[in-house]
Amino acid sequence: MSTIAVQQGTKWWSGGRSPFNANYGKVMMWYFLMSDAFTFGAFLISYGTIRFSVNHWVDPNHVFNSFPFAGHTNLPLAFVSLMTFILIASSVTMVLAVHEGHKMNRAGVEKYMLMTIIGGIAFLSCQAWEWTHMLTGQHPVLVDGVVEYWNTTVAHNPFGPEVAYTGTDPLFIGKEIATPGPIAFGSYFFEITGFHGFHVFSGVIINIVMYIKTKMKHFELRGHYEMIEKAGLYWHFVDLVWVFVFLCFYLI
Repeated sequence: MSTIAVQQGTKWWSGGRSPFNANYGKVMMWYFLMSDAFTFGAFLISYGTIRFSVNHWVDPNHVFNSFPFAGHTNLPLAFVSLMTFILIASSVTMVLAVHEGHKMNRAGVEKYMLMTIIGGIAFLSCQAWEWTHMLTGQHPVLVDGVVEYWNTTVAHNPFGPEVAYTGTDPLFIGKEIATPGPIAFGSYFFEITGFHGFHVFSGVIINIVMYIKTKMKHFELRGHYEMIEKAGLYWHFVDLVWVFVFLCFYLI
């Protein structure tokens, strides 16, 4: 039987610098983001299961076709595309803030952190308008031969299959009108986009704190801007999750 000789007293790691080249705080941030990814993944998998278990689902081009101050202009997915652009742009400014931190340029960090904060607030404002529009908008729905006007909530979905109208209302004679759609759409939409919106709101608060600490020269006195990098990890995660939310709700 062969044996393998092991050098006695070998010290593989002295306990100083991490062999993964990351400090405790950054590793813990990765752990948190990983667990949060599982939560979002569970929500989206649950949504997908319901989405493909029914014969009819809402058409995103009909639901998300409005634009602020554009009246009844039909602009499918234009507004959510703007929201996505704003969030991706804020991710770029966060990258630039981290880059300026590596160069120990406090003024550059302040500038790009402020731009990231503005981007986050703009995204939340857009989401607030979208929610308000869906919760207050009235859409004609054919229910048992009678036309009713529904908004979009967790209990109402006015975006069901369209059928020929056979009633006597002159507004709808000769036209096709929507019937009630799957109730689960509203529940999942407000739950998942709201959960993501809460993450964006939390990220904005974190970035504001980081901006104030940068303004007060806390990181300059420490000799590094690693906290900006940790905040950046969270912000990039929020942006990445939005890509999957955008794909599931607005494109498929």
